[in-house]
Amino acid sequence: MPTIGVQMMMLKTEVEKTGPYEVLRRLTESGFSAVEVSQIPMTAENVAEMRRARDELGIDYGALSAGIGAGPNDCLAEKFDKIVADTHALGASRLRIGMMPLSAMATPEGVLEFCRQTEEISTRLADEGITLYYHNHHVEFAKRGGTTILDVIRAEAPTMRLEIDVHWVQRGGKDPVRTLQKYSGLVDLVHLKDYRVGELDPAALEYMRAGDRAGFMREFGAVIEFGEVGEGNLEWAEIVDQSVASGAEYLLIEQDILYGRDPFECLRISRDHLVSLGYEKLF
Repeated sequence: MPTIGVQMMMLKTEVEKTGPYEVLRRLTESGFSAVEVSQIPMTAENVAEMRRARDELGIDYGALSAGIGAGPNDCLAEKFDKIVADTHALGASRLRIGMMPLSAMATPEGVLEFCRQTEEISTRLADEGITLYYHNHHVEFAKRGGTTILDVIRAEAPTMRLEIDVHWVQRGGKDPVRTLQKYSGLVDLVHLKDYRVGELDPAALEYMRAGDRAGFMREFGAVIEFGEVGEGNLEWAEIVDQSVASGAEYLLIEQDILYGRDPFECLRISRDHLVSLGYEKLF
């Protein structure tokens, strides 16, 4: 059975305040035992605290994060040996890339070069007992020549597996359940966050009255929000069941923007909803 855990990106401010051990201790008290680490500086001190949390609290590190090029996570092209050492130190065997550089995505040639790099790195990581994953946003569902960028990545970097983010699938115009079905057997990691339609800002009406249609359309399109699981419009029983059927090992709650809520409160809301659907045994 897979494990429902937490994407630590949404707790990075808390980590800055108290360090990772205290954050992970609070997570265990909240009913979580597994995490994915992203956008947390992998300093020697932080890695030591995370290893302590593994030894003392039983924290399971479902995956760590790295990048290609500049970004919030260590770069595989520059710090390969350090990333491997950190992954082994925390007992992890999965490493995920949150997104390719936007400069690479801008052209077909850039995407192919990214795939060449990641396929080479994925093979090297496999020799170290580590599997590499690619995490989607909505932009990977753009089509070029009738083929989505995500399918180009699959074809050109075949040893790299997938981490499917169901919110971004929905925002990319695809159905999360059918997408999980399509990539069944390739999806070991799934991100759980809801797709919430918020209220239209009254400023939109002012734009309309002023004849500023472009301003109105910006506000009209900005109503899509990142929601706690159960606070939006996604069908969670179908998504979780299909994630399990597709072979997912970790289902990770994530919320990119919290809209003023405390992250632990957001996690409580998401957990409570999943428990209400009968998934308590997965925590």
